[in-house]
Amino acid sequence: MALSKAQKLAILVAIPTIVFLLPAPEGLSLIAWRLFGLYLATIVGLVIKPYGEPVILLAAVAASAATIGNTEGAKELVKVSQTLSGYQSGTTWLIFTAFTLSSAFVITGLGKRIAYHMIGAMGNTTLRLGYVTMFLDLLLSPATPSNTARAGGIVFPIINSVAVALGSDPETSPKKAGRYLLMNVYMVVKTTSYIFLTAMAPNALALSLMAPILGFNMNWIQWFLAASVPGLLCLFIIPFICYLISPPEMKKVDNKEIARKGLEELGPITFREKALAVLFVVALFGWIFADFLNVNATTVALITMVLCIVLSIVSWDDIRKNKAGWDTLIWYGGIIGMSSVLEKAKFFEWLADTLSKNLNFGDQGTLALMVILLLSVAVRYLFASGGAYVAAMVPVFATVGKVAGAPVELLAIGLLFSNSYGGSVTHYGGGPGPITFGAGYNDIKSWWTAGAIIAFGSLIIHATVGMAWWNYLLGMGWLGN
Repeated sequence: MALSKAQKLAILVAIPTIVFLLPAPEGLSLIAWRLFGLYLATIVGLVIKPYGEPVILLAAVAASAATIGNTEGAKELVKVSQTLSGYQSGTTWLIFTAFTLSSAFVITGLGKRIAYHMIGAMGNTTLRLGYVTMFLDLLLSPATPSNTARAGGIVFPIINSVAVALGSDPETSPKKAGRYLLMNVYMVVKTTSYIFLTAMAPNALALSLMAPILGFNMNWIQWFLAASVPGLLCLFIIPFICYLISPPEMKKVDNKEIARKGLEELGPITFREKALAVLFVVALFGWIFADFLNVNATTVALITMVLCIVLSIVSWDDIRKNKAGWDTLIWYGGIIGMSSVLEKAKFFEWLADTLSKNLNFGDQGTLALMVILLLSVAVRYLFASGGAYVAAMVPVFATVGKVAGAPVELLAIGLLFSNSYGGSVTHYGGGPGPITFGAGYNDIKSWWTAGAIIAFGSLIIHATVGMAWWNYLLGMGWLGN
């Protein structure tokens, strides 16, 4: 039975209340214990959602500040102002500004235009349409940190209309083409989402939460280098796997006519689309060569956002209306701030010390690594939000892996990527899932079958090909701080 809002709020109030009433565990400061209670309530709130993420995080930040101010000895470890430190984070603003590029692809119609050109060029079979979806999502992913906006706002409407044009109806003929095409949309986006740092907002969040625990960080180009070999290998296999699991009855497609009609509806290419295409390429080069140019990725994103406004590609009103971008700014900055005060209060240090005394893999660090990565995928069955999973589990898995002797670099990279592809296991594992599944073409059995094969298959590829590639990059000094 679903919980009412009042019941959900009662749970969220009860969690920190119980923690506040209990004495702090041995070795842990009182303020760290109380902040943990608030953090735990926040994570539960992100899962059960009595309110949206921004409201939950603003309340948590306010409660954390009040707790620090009213706990004896707290200010010796952490300052009230540090609860807001997440809003000073460069990665917070990188993600927010990248949302402008994402909305620009929708507003100008450039995303649709690219898609129809790709359909016309290579979509003459349903399998090839699956690969069109893959290439389109891959092309758009560096500039669209909301994979829900990318898949739901650009890719899904096009592929859904293609399924209808092919005579595939959710009620009478789902297997004709729609079941394959729509399943493929979701499975593809869960893989493109970890190939680039800016392809999904929780990527940067996971990196920010993990860095102080493992002492490992990556910039934009290092992230892409690490993800490229295992990620692209998985990506090229996925449309074929979906094709085998949900084989479409229709094999041939009149792609030229579909593309012609789509482009006809869009009309001639506009200045705004041309300008956006140029800015998109410039932004990519800026992120790739950020170190050489002596700028950081956030600076590149801010410049790109300003140019989008100056060139009238989008207006400030468009940015103000970009609800997903502002929501992400609020909750993302809040969760980083809360994690930061926990770190300052030495909570993670205490957790690592406690776990090291009670958890022992001996000298089997590699075994510990594999067990943790397997758990990181399996536990995704319980989460309907990548952000909630990252906030709840990434610090825990990172800490457990470190004290168990897992190689910290491989642990960090493996966890960063498994967050996204692990969400493939269910039709609710990420925002695009309910959208694509909701079209009505798919059944749960085939979807979960494909999801399990793709998620755990991706894990196998990352644990073999991926780790060999990461060890090579580490050996060459191309990854890490």
